[in-house]
Amino acid sequence: MSQKTNLTQARTAGRPRSFDMADAVNRAVLVFRERGYQAASIDVISRGTGLTVGSLYKAFRDKKDIFAAAFARYLEERQTTVTARLAGVETGRARIATLLDLYLEAASGAEGRRGCLVVASLAEASGLDATQRAALAEAIGANETRLCDLLREGQSDGSVRLDLDVPAAADVLLALLQGIRVLGKLREPRDRIGFIAMALKTLD
Repeated sequence: MSQKTNLTQARTAGRPRSFDMADAVNRAVLVFRERGYQAASIDVISRGTGLTVGSLYKAFRDKKDIFAAAFARYLEERQTTVTARLAGVETGRARIATLLDLYLEAASGAEGRRGCLVVASLAEASGLDATQRAALAEAIGANETRLCDLLREGQSDGSVRLDLDVPAAADVLLALLQGIRVLGKLREPRDRIGFIAMALKTLD
């Protein structure tokens, strides 16, 4: 999704801006990752982006509009990162291991403490509106599809057993991936290599 597409909901007609919209959205991503949607008031977003409340309302209709742009940006950046990391990895099993390692890396240090915007949104899904829940469901569905595809690749190349229940295994891996990001809010993963080895046993 392009930057232009991400920002189609921004109100632009007749309102010249004196700030970088892309930077504002990136800063909003950090606010929502750290605070979640409900706790991120307009005042909190204003402080996090360095923009006045008036400037925010000139660029966006409301907080929902800011969140929509931030959520789309976050997904776009994560997809770019995942695609780059998996490129050139030969087998389905190895690609799953690489994906697990990527999530463990993201759950480490300051990045881990900021948390995952998808996980943060899942935690408060009951408080989101229908449009927000649909965007969240689409993001989770894309992750499920990716995992199923990787598992089937593994079955085709012989790195994953043929009688594996792919949807069930994908659910297990998805829960592990999301759980990694939850744990990262509290502490560093203890043993990345051991964690990956244990997770891959579900494919044996």
